[in-house]
Amino acid sequence: MSRLPGWLNRIGAGLSRMGERLDERRAQAERDDPLGPPGPEYAPEPPGPEHPAAPAAATPAPEPIAAPATPAPAAATAPAAGSVPAPPSYAPAVAARPDPVAAIPWGMRVAAEASWRLLVLAGTVWVLMKVISSVQLVVLAFVAALLITALLQPTVALLRRKGLPRGLATAVTAVSGFVLMGLVGWFVVWQVMDNVDNLSDRVKDGIEELKRWLLDSPFHVTEQQINEIAKNLSDTIGANAEQITSAGLQGVTVVVEAMTGILLAMFSTLFLLYDGKKVWEWTLKMVPAQARPGVAGAGPRAWRTLTAYVRGTVLVALIDAVFIGLGLWFLEVPMAVPLAVFIFLFAFIPLVGAVVSGALACVVALVTNGVFTALMVLVVVLAVQQIEGHVLQPFILGRAVRVHPLAVVLAVAAGGLTAGIGGAVVAVPLVAVLNTVVGYLRAYSAEQTLRAAPEPHGATAYEVAPVAAPGTGAPRGEG
Repeated sequence: MSRLPGWLNRIGAGLSRMGERLDERRAQAERDDPLGPPGPEYAPEPPGPEHPAAPAAATPAPEPIAAPATPAPAAATAPAAGSVPAPPSYAPAVAARPDPVAAIPWGMRVAAEASWRLLVLAGTVWVLMKVISSVQLVVLAFVAALLITALLQPTVALLRRKGLPRGLATAVTAVSGFVLMGLVGWFVVWQVMDNVDNLSDRVKDGIEELKRWLLDSPFHVTEQQINEIAKNLSDTIGANAEQITSAGLQGVTVVVEAMTGILLAMFSTLFLLYDGKKVWEWTLKMVPAQARPGVAGAGPRAWRTLTAYVRGTVLVALIDAVFIGLGLWFLEVPMAVPLAVFIFLFAFIPLVGAVVSGALACVVALVTNGVFTALMVLVVVLAVQQIEGHVLQPFILGRAVRVHPLAVVLAVAAGGLTAGIGGAVVAVPLVAVLNTVVGYLRAYSAEQTLRAAPEPHGATAYEVAPVAAPGTGAPRGEG
């Protein structure tokens, strides 16, 4: 019984040493991972070689006092409220998720950026087209006034150089231009009314001749088939009499709108001829200040392009009308002069107008003078149009206002679908002006970027420095 307390003391001393070692291991784990407490995987180590077993009972030892266990810091044993404990140091590393912007491929990001900008631009254009369609008459009248002003403005400048005041020069030019256009219209109506009776008789004779030609042709057309076609045409006209009448009533409305547009175009032309410079200066004030220098430089160039286009188109149309009209007159086609005037007017619609006016002349020649005359008219029209396309337009219009034929066809189609004949007329000059404006703004932007760039120095400056041209003493580019 006397040995029992010493044995218990030795066991307590061993447990105290094991607790001290466990506290040291916990402190070491906290230093390695200070963000959280040690996990439940930490356990006291079993006694090893450095923990020898208790000595035998036969060799009693003095009874040491058991050292109290050192408590762990509170911050190390308990995580902060609301925080997530960090994983232990031996846990496998998990790769962090990349930024979503960095995860998207570069091409897709560029496509998305371009797509939403294109959507905004398309929406803006759609709203603009809706606004233009709601005031279509006003827009077409103003564009027509711009075209007439581009045609008459050189005359105003010439009269002012001769010494006439601005108001008198504007009045003389405008009145002369409007009177000339009115006389042309009156002459066309007079020629049509004067030849309508003769034309109706010639049309009847032509239809009979065409009927005989079809009967004798190798197409094996019978007289019964021709009569059935005529009967079906007559029945169609009789069945659609109501629609034809309503179209006639709508035609009255169209005439009223046309007269309104003509008056609006005349007044706009007068003010543009008289105060065109002030109107342009007022327009520049509405442009943002940063873009104002570029727009101010592009405006005069666009006006020169429009003036060259209108004057060149008028000259080319006049040549076409004169030569095709002479061909119709020599072939004795009825209404040669009115047809020549129609050819002149349709020439303002590039490509499409020439085809329509040429087809009209061939149809009139076919129903009045027969197939041979129609073929000869077709030869004359094609010859004049080939000379126009390959000689007159490059020489008169020049490269500054030349537009690719594909762009012409697409512009005429889009203008016709948007605003009818008026839209087809103004589509091509609008494309020519936009081509000039975009080209100038691109060159202006490149020049401003070059001016803002730092001056070259060192070897780069030596490479771009001017050198003397061979055989001269002046630097290259200065001679």
